[in-house]
Amino acid sequence: MFIETRGHGPALALIHGWAMHGGLFAPLVERLADRYTLHLVDLPGHGHAREDATALQPEVLAATLVARLPDAVWLGWSLGGQFALRAALDHPDRVRGLVMVAASPRFVRDDADGWPHGVSTGLFGDFGDALQRDFRGTLEGFLALEALGSASAQDELRKLRSQAFERGEPAPHALQEGLQLLDALDLRAELPSLQVPSLWLSGRRDRLVPAGAMPAAAALAPDARSVVIANAGHAPFLGAADEVAAEIDAFMRAVDARQPA
Repeated sequence: MFIETRGHGPALALIHGWAMHGGLFAPLVERLADRYTLHLVDLPGHGHAREDATALQPEVLAATLVARLPDAVWLGWSLGGQFALRAALDHPDRVRGLVMVAASPRFVRDDADGWPHGVSTGLFGDFGDALQRDFRGTLEGFLALEALGSASAQDELRKLRSQAFERGEPAPHALQEGLQLLDALDLRAELPSLQVPSLWLSGRRDRLVPAGAMPAAAALAPDARSVVIANAGHAPFLGAADEVAAEIDAFMRAVDARQPA
């Protein structure tokens, strides 16, 4: 993995989504680095860690990151939320709080189990098949899907296209592993045991994680708060950066206030 550290103050670790890298969090760095130490993580196979062939196993990578970044609030965007949530569940003594941004405990709809808040079964498998036929074209299509629905969709898509590959294309094996995680992981049953405070940020116009997923997930966890941003899509820190940064700032302050003097 690769970790870039910016700013000063209480620590916030940020983990990117599928096929992305830590550089996508630039709008949050701009707004938060004057009062927080931001640790921007590139997962194995992504960004500056593209040559790292370590498997994307949430339990293993969460433990590794916690050892390197103790006493931090963790933020996970989309797929990155699976690693942040795993760290908070497994290491509550090392994780001060959890921010989930467009990151569901279950990304696939499960009508039989009363979870309508996901994409259709087979979507991520279809993406995997498409990657093998047209690697770059499939990634471009995913970027469009991330921006779709946002009130500033064209601007978000422009930002995603300009930044997504500035550290090189992600490794194909890492993309396939990430899709398998998105398709299979289901952490809903563990949410009631979450021991740290959590903030769940979602975009009402998100086409990958339906807006209802985040409030539903927050309702399963103790000491959790859900905020739905009206005009945002799957990357709300791009289209609604001021609002997202303000919510993170308020959460960080609340977490800090709980710490013993």
